[in-house]
Amino acid sequence: MNGNTIKSRLLASSVFAGVAFMASASMLATAQEAEDTVDTVEAPAAEDATARQATVYVTGSRIASPNLVTTSPVSTVTAADIKLQGATKVEDLITQLPQAFAAQNSTVSNGASGTATVSLRNLDLGGSATRTLVLIDGKRMPYGSPNDAAADLNLIPGALVERVDVLTGGASAVYGSDAVAGVVNFIMKDNFEGVQLDAQYGFFQHNNDYDTNGNLRSVIADRAATNPSQFQLPDDNVIDGYSKEITAIMGVNTDDGRGNLTGYISFRDNDEVLGGDRDYSACAIGSATATGFTCGGSATSVPGYFLTQNNDEFTLDSATGNTFRPFDSDSDLYNFGPLNFYQRPDQRYSVGFMGHYELNPNVEAYTQFMFMDYESRAQIAPTGNFFSTNSINCDNPLLSGSQVTDLGCTPANVANGDSVTMYVARRNVEGGGRTDNLGYQTYRGVVGLRGDLFDAAGWTYDVSAQYSQVTLSRAYTNEFSVTRLNRALNVVDDGTGTPVCASVLDGTDPNCVPWDIFTIGNVSQASLDYLQVPLLQNGTTTQNIVSAVVSGDLGQYGFKSPAADEGMKVAAGVEYRRDSLESVTDNSFATGDGAGQGGPTIGLSGAIDSYEAFGEFQMPLVTGQPGVELLSIEGAYRYSDYSTGSSSEAYKLGGDYAPTQDIRFRASYQQAVRAPNVIDLFQAQGFNLFDLDDDLCDFTDPENDGTGGAACIGSNPWQVTQAQADGGLLDSPAGQYNFLQGGNPNLEPEEAKTFTIGFVATPTFIPGLSLSLDYYDIDIEKAISTVGASVTMQLCYLEGDADACSRINRNANGQLWVGTGNVVDTNINIGGVSTSGYDVSAAYGFDAGTAGSFNLSMNGTYLDSFDVDPIGQSFAEYDCVGEYGNDCFTPTPEWRHRARLSWSTPVDALELNATWRYIGEVDLDTGATGRVDSTLDAQNYFDLAGTWGATDYATFRFGVNNVLDDDPPLSASVGTTGNNNTYPQSYDALGRYIFVGATLDF
Repeated sequence: MNGNTIKSRLLASSVFAGVAFMASASMLATAQEAEDTVDTVEAPAAEDATARQATVYVTGSRIASPNLVTTSPVSTVTAADIKLQGATKVEDLITQLPQAFAAQNSTVSNGASGTATVSLRNLDLGGSATRTLVLIDGKRMPYGSPNDAAADLNLIPGALVERVDVLTGGASAVYGSDAVAGVVNFIMKDNFEGVQLDAQYGFFQHNNDYDTNGNLRSVIADRAATNPSQFQLPDDNVIDGYSKEITAIMGVNTDDGRGNLTGYISFRDNDEVLGGDRDYSACAIGSATATGFTCGGSATSVPGYFLTQNNDEFTLDSATGNTFRPFDSDSDLYNFGPLNFYQRPDQRYSVGFMGHYELNPNVEAYTQFMFMDYESRAQIAPTGNFFSTNSINCDNPLLSGSQVTDLGCTPANVANGDSVTMYVARRNVEGGGRTDNLGYQTYRGVVGLRGDLFDAAGWTYDVSAQYSQVTLSRAYTNEFSVTRLNRALNVVDDGTGTPVCASVLDGTDPNCVPWDIFTIGNVSQASLDYLQVPLLQNGTTTQNIVSAVVSGDLGQYGFKSPAADEGMKVAAGVEYRRDSLESVTDNSFATGDGAGQGGPTIGLSGAIDSYEAFGEFQMPLVTGQPGVELLSIEGAYRYSDYSTGSSSEAYKLGGDYAPTQDIRFRASYQQAVRAPNVIDLFQAQGFNLFDLDDDLCDFTDPENDGTGGAACIGSNPWQVTQAQADGGLLDSPAGQYNFLQGGNPNLEPEEAKTFTIGFVATPTFIPGLSLSLDYYDIDIEKAISTVGASVTMQLCYLEGDADACSRINRNANGQLWVGTGNVVDTNINIGGVSTSGYDVSAAYGFDAGTAGSFNLSMNGTYLDSFDVDPIGQSFAEYDCVGEYGNDCFTPTPEWRHRARLSWSTPVDALELNATWRYIGEVDLDTGATGRVDSTLDAQNYFDLAGTWGATDYATFRFGVNNVLDDDPPLSASVGTTGNNNTYPQSYDALGRYIFVGATLDF
């Protein structure tokens, strides 16, 4: 069955399900009406019924009160914001809020999960965004992938979003585990009537004239003159990254006005952007000096890097084609940047519906169904032999005579067919870039009943069940097999003068084809067909939730302060949740046979059941009194019991005080919890890569200069010999080293204490003005994380921490980037992570008479502290405020803001908007000075957009983001956390984004 047939059937099934829902709801209502044979009551008007059906969503509380304002700060993104930014990917808009940071998104290529996730407060330290809970209409989203437990925002169609509430600070007492950093709640349009078509088209335009920090463009031009196969400057003007999205929304009310069904179908397509299409990423930055950058790269190069048993470094001499010459650690490195995707291509089909129907005055049935078929492709530089083979037989007929001598083979070795040590690093440029083809099919369905509880005034209930399933189909292509590499280099003479694999002669592998990398131009297609193998992974995550919530007003029973107009409001409920995950990898993934994988991807399976009970209250103490317009308190509590044998408690206490209608003070204290998820617990151990500028024990590095000192020298597994320290082979040319990752079934839930205090001002003497200022303090104890491989190195060599040293395992040559050398960095409960700062927001609207009207708004965050305690010892703590790099990962600036000016012009239905996005400067977390990237400068981005209501039925929009086409700040230290010399998940890395769109209502 082809993909189009599958999509057609899924669309048909979803439409059928929606029709079936409305039909069954109508039949239930008819049956109920048939029983009511006495005192027939006239049905209310349709518009009144529709108004009664409107659901009030209060993010941060389950109390069903439209007047409730929570004590936790909430920032809101509206449907208008989505259109004004031209966002086809909702995560791109959410992460413009200063409280939110991108984790996985379309700019991630190396290590991409294919999902889109958001991390509030950046509390996930560059990892999976599992401390941020994502909701749709107040109900949980599932794990986004078998490889990433964070919710995948790709499921959410932007055109269906009414608003997005972002609540920062813990909310575990209200919503459960994973809300340590806060909650992102997508409120969907669920009462639409009519037909609406929404379409948008956009693209990036960039002028390649990088002149910041001096000389990178000229460095690339110089390298292009001598090595045009690897270095090229792109066109001066590029237009790429085209994005297309079209969504149809259809909504209908029932004839009796008691129900609505809103359905949608959407298609999105985004094109790729390559690193080589921008001049500031046309080479992989190698190092940074005071005057500029150098082009670096990888020792896994072409025509190759050959390291002998005597630590001699060779490559092939292009003049002869089959003799060795010394490897030049500058000019011979491979430029791996241009083939990396700056933006991954993706294609998404989504379809779904939201429906509700009033069966009787006390019972409303509701449902929600969402389906997504999503495909994306990540690409990085070609694979190769990444030191995967460590020996060569001296009688190998592919070797020339001089090569045999250079390798240290004696005539006796040749005669006996002996093998000698030789590490090979050779890039598969003939086979093209490694591609990670990621496909997801996601289902999410919710059914429930809600309404007034019997005939009791002020009491409501909501009983629901939901099921979600995410299915991953992954194929990693153009990858080499380590097993086959060893066989393809173990070549002998078959007796007739023909080179043949030894495995062919002994029958071990009759399909083996020799890989001739010892003569330039001799790699055959047959050898590529043999060496290149696909790596396959399939996986499924499922989520089952059953919950029941009752809320009501106790004021009618006397639970009311004599000084207040309203009584205590409460909500209580129970919830059962099961999150399960299964990932199945083929033998190549599971055994680490993929040469360019950094280690194995091992399948896992597991499930966690949780049983939870929770409750909330809100109690006005004083209302409408002189000097006390409002004084109230609120609280929440949740008890969670997990099938892993652990349990947790979360609670919240908060209060409001408004002396007048003009100002309200708010404060809250919360204890939030996050239980370890399936991946945290059960991920199999295997190698991966971490970023490190320099090995602390490489005494030849001018920046490092043997920082590790005497602690480096010795015979322990973490130490090297003096010759190795002085030999210059400990530093990885690509700045990437091996670490051992994996889950830990003994993890405990982490606990977070959150304190917020602030005020909201809406002064009546300045109509249209509102201000808010909030201080937050979040302290996570026993954080589920890793120590960090880079941090482990520093703790060992700089602090003498014995536990840290025991986790470092160097290979026989003292290296951590070749062979089995690695740093153990599996999941544990670390000491903790804490952060504090201030959120400020302001809005002001005023009428300018004949000039129209204006609205100004601003949302900003000042970061006061961001401390990481990796081992529970004060000496090991480090601060990431205003930092980026190997330990702090993505930039964490002191100040970020987004400000907007909107002008409703005198021209009928024309509105213009200007947005200013600011990201403060950050310093390299190593403390290195005198480098051009020691500080990444503050960035100012300006966006322009407009909407024009041409008719009552047609609205057009247009805009340009990053109007000035600002280049992103570059660094030699972004590693695998960033991409193409910068952090495109933080900065606008692709240039101007120009878009046009239209909304048609019928």
